Amino acid sequence: MTLQLRVYVPPHPLIKHWLAVARDASTPSVLFRSAMTELGRWLTYEAARDWLPTQEIVVQSPLDSCLATVIDPQIPMAVVPILRAGLGLLEGAQTLLPLASIYHFGLVRDEETLQPHCYLNKLPEKFDPQTRVLITDPMLATGGSIMAVMTELTQRGADPALMRIVCVVAAPPALQKLSAAYPGLIIYTATIDQEVNNKGYILPGLGDAGDRIFGT
Repeated sequence: MTLQLRVYVPPHPLIKHWLAVARDASTPSVLFRSAMTELGRWLTYEAARDWLPTQEIVVQSPLDSCLATVIDPQIPMAVVPILRAGLGLLEGAQTLLPLASIYHFGLVRDEETLQPHCYLNKLPEKFDPQTRVLITDPMLATGGSIMAVMTELTQRGADPALMRIVCVVAAPPALQKLSAAYPGLIIYTATIDQEVNNKGYILPGLGDAGDRIFGT
């Protein structure tokens, strides 16, 4: 069967609500951060469905023993926030994946060429091939940043089929690049916007998510 990139836009009312808050230019930085946290939480909740590895165990209830399903602690979990803006989604994701290792990856974009440059790479030299990797980045616009991260992850043994990307807004240029290079990948986003301007910003998008998160 031919693999194909899958992009999910969960129809959850809380995701829609916090997206509206994040979109609003009048939303102050402190509330924008809350919106990012909540979007990180609810999108990760959706991404974790049928993704987290489980195992069957027997537990003793107050009255009898029974079978139970728990998260398998032997399978490694990792969250990779793309700095700066990916930190905004990290808190919400981390509340649902408290045992996951956090590997920061810092990129800054050249505003003229729109090409990303790495200034921080805390990825391990080698991932266990079973590792579930969650990548957080509010905006998938031109695709430069996410493609750079995917290259680094796969070179270190991470399996794209076991990855999930959580973002707030995705746009066709990034999705097309990911689809061509990693057809087995799965993305969870609050919405898909159709336009990216000549400065690499998604329209209507969120503006500069990093600046809005940190009030800069």
